[in-house]
Amino acid sequence: MLGARSRSGTINPLGPIAVGSLALVVALLYVLWAGTRSTAVDGNREMLVYCAAGIRFPIEKIIDDYTEQFPAAVQIQYGGSNTLLNQIEVNPVGDLFVAGDSSFIETAIAKGLVDESIPLARLRPVIVVAKANPLNIGGLDDLVQGRVRVALGNPDATAVGRSVRAALLASGRWQRLEAHVTQRGVFKPTVNDVANDVALGSVDAGIVWTSILPQYPGLRAIEDPSLAADPSLIEIGVLHPTTDPASALHLARFIAARDRGLTVFERMGYEPVDGDVWASRPTITFYAGAVNRRVLEPTVKQFEQREGVRVHTVYNGCGILTAQMRSIVDQQGKGFPDAYMACDVYYLQTVNDWFQEARNVSETDIVMVVPEGNPKRLTSLDDLLDQDVRVAVGQPDQCTIGVLTRRLLSEQNVYERLRQSGKIVAEVPTSAMLVPAVITGSADVVFAYLSDTLAEANRVDVVPMDSSLARAVQPFGIARISDHKYLARRLFRAIADARERFEQNGFRFRLGPSAEPSGAGKD
Repeated sequence: MLGARSRSGTINPLGPIAVGSLALVVALLYVLWAGTRSTAVDGNREMLVYCAAGIRFPIEKIIDDYTEQFPAAVQIQYGGSNTLLNQIEVNPVGDLFVAGDSSFIETAIAKGLVDESIPLARLRPVIVVAKANPLNIGGLDDLVQGRVRVALGNPDATAVGRSVRAALLASGRWQRLEAHVTQRGVFKPTVNDVANDVALGSVDAGIVWTSILPQYPGLRAIEDPSLAADPSLIEIGVLHPTTDPASALHLARFIAARDRGLTVFERMGYEPVDGDVWASRPTITFYAGAVNRRVLEPTVKQFEQREGVRVHTVYNGCGILTAQMRSIVDQQGKGFPDAYMACDVYYLQTVNDWFQEARNVSETDIVMVVPEGNPKRLTSLDDLLDQDVRVAVGQPDQCTIGVLTRRLLSEQNVYERLRQSGKIVAEVPTSAMLVPAVITGSADVVFAYLSDTLAEANRVDVVPMDSSLARAVQPFGIARISDHKYLARRLFRAIADARERFEQNGFRFRLGPSAEPSGAGKD
């Protein structure tokens, strides 16, 4: 049969395909256009984005939307997730990496190629066949029948192949499917190549993402529970070699915003995560107990500069901070913090219902602090009862050090005796006011955090306390109502990376090298 004639009267070689399916051919030609796409807009920023081929359509649309609003030149390079990862490793240039499965981002982080990562959407694999389904394929078992030709994404190169292998490996079904494809089918470098082979009839069936199907009206999906059990998570990573992390993160936040990029993912059949609300320069509110200030101030400043955001940090006694939170909630007002780092778990537990994903970051000792040379020769709690001394402590209703000091002294049956004898001459609202009380001579001894004494080490002496209660543990939590949870998680990550700064300021660090916020109050 000759091909259909074009308007010019020449023979159209696409005729056998074009009859009744011209739209499919156009779609296939577009998908087959692989490699690099550039969106050039006048401006000083130019970014390179590596993107898994199966996520091409939403990413192109989102970047088009982005460049309409912000001057930028964005170049997109497509390929299999692992192929792109290998390319980045060989030639470490670029700004963002959009992978079809989080495992590729995890590998990139482990290799030092990605710094921050943000989840975008979930992908579920599904069997696809021609709409007529001439072989009556109904599930995975039918794919391994002798005459069925199957296309799969290469599990070492594509997210869809890796996802299928992970879903079937434990049951032993992967080994059988892999052997069948090796003998009668084909492994492809991208998920689009799998769909193209099925659409063109080169194979009888393939496994692709459900989100691919709208691009192929001639294909039918066959669900199989074994494939849907563990969906793949699309993530975007900020590449370590980027020369402009603030611009890269600006674009990444746009792609990952629930009211910007994620709406495109949803319209195109993906299952988006509940991302942050979009803001070009977002502001988050961060409440922090005073003991954390020396470490947090430079850490937060660096975070703001890298992200191109503002962190409104409020330092105070934790009793005061939690009272402010209650007032905001009671009055249904604005300004509730997006994140909170308490001086001790005690003051996070009092507001625990409002926070999630808490982790214990650090700890510091509670010590007696006296003037340099320890003129009154104070060495124990008993010495406070035996001598004429002026004691300053934290106010228990306003700051954590006050609560912990009262607990510590009460356990030793000392607190009430000091109060009744009039030796407690001051109760201050924050830990930051305790060491100065010794330096100015308004108190002979104070109970303070060891970390608060380092800056005045040449003017005060420290008397350790022999008690398991002489310790404060600093947790970080994220507000359940925050519209910027992922930004707050990256703030946590920045704090978790500040181990050396914590230790230099008298804290013991409690987080591991890859800590993420999860599980209230856990290490």
